[in-house]
Amino acid sequence: MKKGIAFPVCISANGCICHFSPITSEPDHTIAKDDVLKIDLGVHLDGFISMIAHTVVVGANSENKITDKRANCFLAAHYASQAALRLMRPGNDTYQITDMVMKVCKEFDCKPVEGMLSHQLQQFKLDGPKTIIQNPSESHRKEHEKATIEANEVYALDVLVSTGSGAARETTAKVSVFKKTEEVYPLKLRASRIFYTEVIQKHSIMPFNLRNFEDEKKAKMGVMECVNHKLIEPFQVLFEKTGETVVQYKFTVLVTATGPARITGLPFEEDLYVPNLSIKDPEILSLLKTSVNQRGILQPVKKKKKKPQKNVNNAAGENCSMDVDPPSKTEAGVEKMEVDASA
Repeated sequence: MKKGIAFPVCISANGCICHFSPITSEPDHTIAKDDVLKIDLGVHLDGFISMIAHTVVVGANSENKITDKRANCFLAAHYASQAALRLMRPGNDTYQITDMVMKVCKEFDCKPVEGMLSHQLQQFKLDGPKTIIQNPSESHRKEHEKATIEANEVYALDVLVSTGSGAARETTAKVSVFKKTEEVYPLKLRASRIFYTEVIQKHSIMPFNLRNFEDEKKAKMGVMECVNHKLIEPFQVLFEKTGETVVQYKFTVLVTATGPARITGLPFEEDLYVPNLSIKDPEILSLLKTSVNQRGILQPVKKKKKKPQKNVNNAAGENCSMDVDPPSKTEAGVEKMEVDASA
C-alpha cells in the first residue's frame, strides 16, 4: 500500500498567502514574536488524501491577546470556515458556500483572498473535478462553473482571509513546491530526464519540494525544462500587500448523506482574540447554531452479544433445557463458528 506525504509542509508568515517552503540553500526566515504563521500540509494512505492548515500567532496567550485588526481577521476566517462546513451538504451548490464566506467576512470588514479554490479530493488526485471558489472576480464567475455537492464526496475546504484587499500577487520568492501533470513530452536534457524519473518513482502525482532531492542544483536544472513543457506544475508563492495579514483554516470534509463530517483540524482558541466587530446577520447566526460533527468521528457498528441460552418452560409447565453441542472441527483443524446475521 502506498502512503506518505500528499503535500509538503509550508509555513507562510504574515502577508505571505501560501506555498512558502524554501529549500536549504536559500536564506533562513527567522520567526519573530507576533508573527502570524499559516502551517499547511497533507498526507495520504493508499492515495486517499487528507489535508489540513492552521494559523497561529507566535507568543499569543491569555496574557498577550490579539486586539488589533488581526483579531477581526482570525474571527472572520474561523466563522467563514464553520459556516462553509455547515453548507457542505448533498444538494447544495458550490456558489452558496462562496457567497456565505463573503457574507461572514464582510461582518468583520475583511476580504477572502481572491480566486482561491477548495478542491474535491479523489484517490490519487489532489485537484478533483469540483471546486469551491472564494471571492471570485467577474471573469472568475464566467469561467468557474457551479457544481452540486453530493453524498460520499470528499473536499479540502480551504478558507483564506485577509485584512487587506484580498488580491494575491507573485514576488521574487522562489517556487519550491511542484507536482507532476498528465502531459507527455520527450525531454532533451539528461538532467531533466533523471529528475523526472525520480519524481515519478518517489512522488508520482503528489506534490513535492525540491528540498527532498539529494542534489538541489541538479533538481533546479531538471525542473526548469519540465515546467517549460508543462510536465511539472509549480505552486506559486503568493503575497498580499505589505503590512497586511492573511489567516488560513483548511480541513478535510467527508460529505455524508446526513451531512458533513470534518476529519482534520485543530480547535480554535477564540479567547486569544479580541475583535471590535461581531456577526449581526441573523442568517449567519442561525447557520452557525446548526449542529455538525466537528471531529468527524464515525462510530463503529457495535456487534450485539448473543445472550446465553436459558431454561424455558414448555406448554405443560415442565422445565426443559436446550443442549448446545460444542463446535466441531473440520479436517483442517479449524473450528466452525456460528455467524450472527444481525451483526
